[in-house]
Amino acid sequence: MNNYLVVGGGGFIAGHLIKTLIDTGAKVRAVDIKPSEFWFQRFEQVENFSLDMTDLNNCMQMTKDIDYVLNLACNMGGIGFIENNKAECMMSVLINTHMLMACRKNKVKKYFFSSSACAYNTELQKNADIDGLKETDAYPAMPEDGYGWEKLFSERMCRHFYEDYGLETRIARFHNIYGPLGTFDGGREKAPAALCRKVIEAKMSQKNSIDIWGDGNQTRSFLYIEDCVEAILKLFNSDFRDPINIGSEEKVSINQLVDIIENISGVKLKRNYQLDKPKGVNGRSSNNDLIKKVLQWDYNYSLKDGINKTYNWIDHMYNTKPNNDFIKFTRNNYS
Repeated sequence: MNNYLVVGGGGFIAGHLIKTLIDTGAKVRAVDIKPSEFWFQRFEQVENFSLDMTDLNNCMQMTKDIDYVLNLACNMGGIGFIENNKAECMMSVLINTHMLMACRKNKVKKYFFSSSACAYNTELQKNADIDGLKETDAYPAMPEDGYGWEKLFSERMCRHFYEDYGLETRIARFHNIYGPLGTFDGGREKAPAALCRKVIEAKMSQKNSIDIWGDGNQTRSFLYIEDCVEAILKLFNSDFRDPINIGSEEKVSINQLVDIIENISGVKLKRNYQLDKPKGVNGRSSNNDLIKKVLQWDYNYSLKDGINKTYNWIDHMYNTKPNNDFIKFTRNNYS
C-alpha cells in the first residue's frame, strides 16, 4: 500500500482529494496549521496532524516513511486577502522549499505542488475578452504581486529539484476552484462562494441588493472541485513534469456569474458596484489545449451545474449553522 502525505489537509481542495485517495484504498497522512476541529473534512482512517509546515523540522517529521506528497498548503484567499497580505502570501515559499528539502532527504518518490493562474504575466490580462492563458504565457515573468510571485518561484524550485536531485515533481496551475465544503465567509472565500453567500443574505434579509467589487465586467473561468481532484490525480500519475493548467475554458464575467446565482436563487437584485474594492486583473481564463493533449482530460461540470451544487450547500450551511465554528476561527485568526 502506498503512503501519501497531503499538506494543507484541512483545506478545501485537500479535503476532497483525501476523500478520493482513501476511497481508492490509499493510506493517508494529513497535516495542516489549523487545529483539526476546524478542518473542512476529517476522516477517521487518516493520520491527522496540526503543525506549522513552514518549519523544516516538521516537514522532516511528516515525510518520514512517505511515498508520495501532495502539497496544497499556502496562505491565500480571495482577491481582498491576497491584495492586502502580499508578504504573508509570499511566506508560503517556506512550505514548498522545506517540503522539497524534506522529500529529498527522506527519499519521497514524487511531489505535487499546487500553483495558480496568478503565476501568469499580468500584462496579458488587461482585457476582459482575453483568450485562455497557455502555459507558456507565464514568461516573461510578471505574475500577480505577492501571491503570484511565490507560486512562480516555487514552480522553479520544483523544476530544479528534479533537474539537480532527481525528485519527481508535478505542478498544477489552478484556475479558481470552487464547490461545497469550502469557506464562504470570513474574508478568504473566492468569488463563487462569496457571491452565493451575498445572494442568500440578500434574499433572507429582503434587502434586494448585492455589493459587487469592481464593475462586474472582469472575466474569469471557474472549475468545479470534483473535476479538479480528477485532474490532480491524472497529472500526479502521469509522466508529465512541466506546469499545466487545471481549469475550465468556460469564461464568464462576474456579472454573468451573478446572473447564474440569481437564477438558481429565484431573485433579481440591484447591483451596487464598489469601484474602490480590489477586483484583480481584467481578464483571466484557462486554455486547456495542453492538458487535453498530454493527459486526455477535460472538465465535466458546466458552471451552472457546479454553482447549483455550491449554492445549495452554502444555503444549507447558512441556514443551519450561521455562526459555525470554522467561520469564527477564520475571522479571529486569519482575517
